Amino acid sequence: MSSRNNHPVVSKRRVFYIPGYDPIPPRRYRELYRTESALQAEISGYQISVSAKSGGGPYGWHVTSRQDGVEVLADVDVLVWSDIVRDSMSNSIPATYLQLFRTAWTYISTGALRRLMRLRKGPVIAALYPVGMLLAQLLLAIVLTLVLSWLLRPFLGWFGMIPAVAAAYGLLSWFRKLDGKLYAYYLMHDYAYSAKLRGQTPDELRLRLRSFTALIREALQSDVDEVLVVGHSSGAHLGVSVLADLIREGGLRGDGPELSFLTLGQVVPMVSFLPDAQELRADLQLLSAQGDLTWVDVSAPGDGCSFALCDPVAVSGVAGAEKKWPLVLSAAFTQTLSPERWEALRWKFFRLHFQYLCAFDNPERYDYFRITTGPQTLGQRFQGRAPSKSRVEEAVSKYTTVKA
Repeated sequence: MSSRNNHPVVSKRRVFYIPGYDPIPPRRYRELYRTESALQAEISGYQISVSAKSGGGPYGWHVTSRQDGVEVLADVDVLVWSDIVRDSMSNSIPATYLQLFRTAWTYISTGALRRLMRLRKGPVIAALYPVGMLLAQLLLAIVLTLVLSWLLRPFLGWFGMIPAVAAAYGLLSWFRKLDGKLYAYYLMHDYAYSAKLRGQTPDELRLRLRSFTALIREALQSDVDEVLVVGHSSGAHLGVSVLADLIREGGLRGDGPELSFLTLGQVVPMVSFLPDAQELRADLQLLSAQGDLTWVDVSAPGDGCSFALCDPVAVSGVAGAEKKWPLVLSAAFTQTLSPERWEALRWKFFRLHFQYLCAFDNPERYDYFRITTGPQTLGQRFQGRAPSKSRVEEAVSKYTTVKA
């Protein structure tokens, strides 16, 4: 674990949570933390309370918890990029279909899709789902156009095409209004955002990541015992880049707080397998060799939206001789959730993708609220834990070059 183990007991912690590609305002995460932490505390037998944050800075909340006889104070901040997500989703229906064909071409023509299929089927199916769903919607709209124009031709001639096309566009608009349940447009925008520069970080996101790095650097100069960065879903690869920049800038102090990195339900290969992701691959390689932090990656085969148990450094083909991280662990939903809860959730794919942030019935393997508000650092908590035997470490990516 980290060589900076200077804090035998944690009493103060800063937590920075980096969400995935999510347009929802950050207050949703506070409410999720409040309700799920209370449920986990009841199951596990400790005390925890959440209160509103005062003062400026990023959106967040205060947590007070008493675990194992120790009172711990934690400030949880959400590193927000939901405004960037919303801007990337504000496309018309025709623009979304143009995105579809560009994104599909990027992953297919570069060979990235074929390589990704060698890892986990779940996230690849999730990536193909919006393509299939949007094409099915388009096909129905075309069929509607042809049928209506044929029915109206005896009365309006070729002018019957005008109301037929209008009706078809109305059908597509209706499907888009249903996307809160279908998720086709949402997922299409997600994959398109990663693929539009073939793996490079867009300028607007790069600027936001620099601000994240500055916030974490400031926290590392404070009097807390641990600074914990949590990256969920797409937030995992953003966290990798943020911490790599911090290290390059000399942001770690030998006598400062412990620096810990927890990635949950990561989808790193969706970006790192693209040809122009040299910066991300360099960041993965750098972070994996650091002795001054702890990096734990948690996922579960039951989460079909993540590359479960795939070592993001190794499968991206950038694992060097000095590689130490991440420690790849399984949340094992079939074991950590009761049979009743697993049965209720197993087909709710998006809900399961957020399970890492929620309460577990059998939390011995993994407890998000002990990690974020308990008296042990991430390194102490998983000291001596063997990595999952089912992890994937084969170098699969076709593109392995890194930015010098």
